[in-house]
Amino acid sequence: MINFLKIFKKLFVSKEENQQEVPMKKILIVGLGNPGAEYKYTRHNIGFLAADRLAEKLKASFKTERYGDVAKANYRGKRFIILKPSTYMNLSGKAVRYWLEKEKIDKNNLMVITDDVNLDFGTLRIRPKGSDGGHNGLKSIQELIGGAQYPRLRFGIGKDYPKGGQSDYVLGKWTEEQIKTLPELLDKIADSLINFAQEGLQRTMNKFNSNPSKNKKEDKEDSKKSTPPHKNQDK
Repeated sequence: MINFLKIFKKLFVSKEENQQEVPMKKILIVGLGNPGAEYKYTRHNIGFLAADRLAEKLKASFKTERYGDVAKANYRGKRFIILKPSTYMNLSGKAVRYWLEKEKIDKNNLMVITDDVNLDFGTLRIRPKGSDGGHNGLKSIQELIGGAQYPRLRFGIGKDYPKGGQSDYVLGKWTEEQIKTLPELLDKIADSLINFAQEGLQRTMNKFNSNPSKNKKEDKEDSKKSTPPHKNQDK
């Protein structure tokens, strides 16, 4: 009789119970930036703005936890962990490594959002790997999680500065024209991050990368060049 009951439960267990037994796939989304009100609306903090917009879309709230502000949300079978590191840019790897290990998330399910002066303003470039390109945040992550084999979303902030003026530019505020288009661009970033969790990296690249026809050629150039880091670029 007991064996019959066990068999009966296995055969007729509800669909809802089965779904509860399957753990959600976790995704770690990291928006890079510098903490502090003075940096909030600077070009270098596009990662923080994108993280805020994603959390807003997922109706999640940030709480201050170890190495950063963290928002968590469940959406369509996925568990989003959204991180804004409090380590300052050049130590971002400490926060990323900690949360990957704490949540037991594979590097393939990590997405890092960063600014890029080598791309025109508003250009999105999602890739499965790449060099740090002179970006101190990416450099720190690469060193502490063991390589550059992790997805990243680079947001173009343009290169409209004189020689030697990169630090002031990336830590400077958006222009009035850029501010007008930022909400739409942040929505696009948030949508791409949700798509990454739902459909995977390749489909997200195909759907959201700007100017896909010329990206292959530019990627080869990007891998050869890097922008030298500046002393004052990262606080």
